[in-house]
Amino acid sequence: MLTVPFAGAPIFTRSRALRPTSKVLPEHARSHNRALVLQTLYTAGGQSRADVARETGLTRVTVSDLVAELIAEGLVVELGPREGVRPGKPATIIDVDRAAFQILGLDLSGHEVFHGVVTALDGTILERVSLERAGATGEQAVELVESIVERLLGRATAPVLGIGVGSPGVVDPLGVVRSAPNLGWFDLPLQARLAARTELPVHVANDANVAVLAEHGATPLDDLLLIKIGHGVGAGLIVGGRPVIGGGFAAGEIGHVVVGTDGGPRCACGKDGCLEAWLAVPRLTEQLDSLAGEPAAVQAARDEILREAGRRLGIVLAPVVGALNLTEVVLSGPAELLDGPFHDATVDTLRQRTMAVLNRDLRLRMSEQAEDVVLRGAAVMVLSGQLGVS
Repeated sequence: MLTVPFAGAPIFTRSRALRPTSKVLPEHARSHNRALVLQTLYTAGGQSRADVARETGLTRVTVSDLVAELIAEGLVVELGPREGVRPGKPATIIDVDRAAFQILGLDLSGHEVFHGVVTALDGTILERVSLERAGATGEQAVELVESIVERLLGRATAPVLGIGVGSPGVVDPLGVVRSAPNLGWFDLPLQARLAARTELPVHVANDANVAVLAEHGATPLDDLLLIKIGHGVGAGLIVGGRPVIGGGFAAGEIGHVVVGTDGGPRCACGKDGCLEAWLAVPRLTEQLDSLAGEPAAVQAARDEILREAGRRLGIVLAPVVGALNLTEVVLSGPAELLDGPFHDATVDTLRQRTMAVLNRDLRLRMSEQAEDVVLRGAAVMVLSGQLGVS
């Protein structure tokens, strides 16, 4: 079960669980129990107050008090009496009002395009906005992000609960982009800037860390590793139901790990043979586009390029999979590059480099969220941070 923090708390901390699962200490009880009620309704749908009390372990008085507060805030609605024949007065069914608020989600990880969406509370995508990046970096890239937010706000048809942003690079829990070289961002307080501009709650995190939140919703495992391959290469990791970001907020930054001792292509960071230099989409696309000759020869050369990239990923992942005993690894990126020789070579390398007893249940698959994985994860981040719901 993925767990979320108390409402209003940042989702990415070093040791906080993501979803409330039981009662806690008195000083935290009200915010935690409020999130617990919302999570129960969000997951299970319409229930009576008594149903919620049984499910959460809270008293009926506590549930009744919290539900009254949530109804007053417009987060919960009464749907009417329960249908069916039962003795006594029929219970009133309540549920999260899924049309009461909307969420803005942004994905800034694209090489050529920034994407944004308006979603309902249940994750349904209602509107989309995409803007060409056109090589923008630094302040120009920030202005492009602000433009997307303004356009999305103009398309929202309900009050906006908050804004979630998946950004490349190292992002701290306060939403400061410590380092995103591809965008020319260093110590950029993106979260604070967007919050000041919109007067809305804003949550900013690394794009791979955001993506793994969305993927977890489709695959509710306690341990999950997602590899995001796009303009760069990064990983999002959930262990024991908790997202891992590391002491320096850079867990999952595997793109600049040098693979092997045989050199390799020169990376933008100045080293030779970084994983990103082997796998990044612009690098692979450039290699594949340069192929020429007979169709059979081109296909063979294409497959070998993708297999070599897959082998390099397998080399980097093997110690991680072995150390954490992972059974599920997810690839997020262009399926035409990753689903085929690349995938097969990654699996073969992982099996060759880990113990058979550990890898016999290992599954490597493409993301079920496709190109929307960061956008959907951004919505999850807002739900978690504002309501304690995922």
